[in-house]
Amino acid sequence: MKKILSRSVFVLTAILLLFGYSCTSSPKQELLPKDFKQAVEQTKNAILLDVRTPEEYAEGYIEGAMNIDWTGSSFDEETSHLDKTRPVFVYCRSGKRSASAASALRSAGFKEVYELKGGIMKWQEDGLSVTMPAEKETKGAE
Repeated sequence: MKKILSRSVFVLTAILLLFGYSCTSSPKQELLPKDFKQAVEQTKNAILLDVRTPEEYAEGYIEGAMNIDWTGSSFDEETSHLDKTRPVFVYCRSGKRSASAASALRSAGFKEVYELKGGIMKWQEDGLSVTMPAEKETKGAE
């Protein structure tokens, strides 16, 4: 009887530990472009993060986005200055780099991280607008 009780306590403890761990890790949350846009607009203190290269960012970005290059050597250092309690919305060109960046942000302790499914390519495909840097707009107007 003691052996059965001891085993039951062990199993119950293991289940509770696994359940507790799964509740503390932030799940992957992908949003389609229109849902992503709405969530960013409706979320107080949202951080909008474009993880493409500076050259890609210069080709057009979602209004309000800050650019921190996922492939750059300073991604971890630059994101360490962000408030981990604020919701972060991440995107890249197609969704691959943002998935990796979002995973790194979650591991670094960010509580809410959302990804743009399909990246900025899907965003534009769905007819949503991008902002062009001022110098490029000026050059295009000449």
